[in-house]
Amino acid sequence: MTRLSLAASLAQRLPFYYGWVVLACVCCAAIARVGPAVATLSIFVTPMTDEFGWSRTAFSGAVSVGGVLAALTSPMIGTFLDRKGPRTILLAAILTTGATILMLSGVESLLGFYLLFCIARMNFAGPFDLGTHGAVVNWFVARRPLATSIATLAQMVGLTLMPLIAYWAMLHGGWRTGWIAIGVTVLAVGFLPTWALMVRRPEDLGLLPDGGAPPTSAAAGSAAAHRPPVEEPSFTRAEALATPAFWLLSLYTLLVYPVQAGMSLHQAAHLMERGVGASVAVSSVTMFSATSGLVGLAFGIILRRIGVRVGLAFSGVALCAASLLIARVTSPFEALAAAGMFGLAMGGIHTALPVAWADYFGRRSFGAIRGVALAIQVTAQASGPLLSGVLRDWTGDYAASLAVFATLGGLAALAALLIKAPRPPKRQDG
Repeated sequence: MTRLSLAASLAQRLPFYYGWVVLACVCCAAIARVGPAVATLSIFVTPMTDEFGWSRTAFSGAVSVGGVLAALTSPMIGTFLDRKGPRTILLAAILTTGATILMLSGVESLLGFYLLFCIARMNFAGPFDLGTHGAVVNWFVARRPLATSIATLAQMVGLTLMPLIAYWAMLHGGWRTGWIAIGVTVLAVGFLPTWALMVRRPEDLGLLPDGGAPPTSAAAGSAAAHRPPVEEPSFTRAEALATPAFWLLSLYTLLVYPVQAGMSLHQAAHLMERGVGASVAVSSVTMFSATSGLVGLAFGIILRRIGVRVGLAFSGVALCAASLLIARVTSPFEALAAAGMFGLAMGGIHTALPVAWADYFGRRSFGAIRGVALAIQVTAQASGPLLSGVLRDWTGDYAASLAVFATLGGLAALAALLIKAPRPPKRQDG
């Protein structure tokens, strides 16, 4: 019996929709994804730069180069996702990420660090993003915001735990032990569920998104009852690129993701430079991750009521406020409050933005469309850490970069208010 046959048999016996099993696999992959996240890497900034004498700019550049690699490969991976589904993409990403992170424990040069971390970071920014969101989009339509928010919550759980795992391991064996602990966690959590239980789409098991069943000849008269609860648009990549909505969502992406990546990587280092102890700095990273996950879950519940445009605009305002707050931190309480505001902003963005792409353009060519958008996203992410590192080395602190980030957050809120759902494409039959 094939793996797909076993999944079909399991889907028939389960008292609930198999999409929730797929979502559980996505959650495991989302936790594994954060091994090379900037929030995790932030715990390694001080010990590695102190030991090797690297500048913050040089260290941050690995994030940027990995992002550029993801930008170059994402359009191709997105097209592959539409043809083959998320399972193969996620399995390859988990294996290569775990292996390269384990090898980071033996790094002795900046070149070696770049060669290994850039591969892991490319996986984080490209294949993991496309695979996890592609799976959610294929299996859910009406419940897409909730499913997306659950996957976001799982990723934030990973972002909460990974820095703590790294910090604990570093206390007992230094930063090299920290990388070993992260690599083992990535492989242990991510591989087996994805390999065994992930299925491309509900139609492969005789189901429809959100748990519907295709109509049979005996039930042809009630076919409408078996359709997905929400009518979906169906855009090709070329059709999506011709809409204002695509470019406004891209502009929003271009504005918010330098802030996300730049603040995440340098958050702990900035707080310690402001006189906050290392343990409080790590706790702030944890606060950010936990708040982001909880807010993302709340967005998943209310997003259908408030609309994605309002959700995106609110998140942009929160991102502006977080940048201003973290720039003025002088106490542990202020550090945690600023981290909480940052988490509030990113929780909204991580839920609302993927839902917007899928709701506006549909499942048909989600991978191809998302691949182009992701190239824009990871390019923006690549610029943030580098900007923070350059301005910090130039001015001696992070005040200038945080002022830039506050401006970008405000502009993103304005861009979100201009977004409107695109009109369905006109096609000639036959």
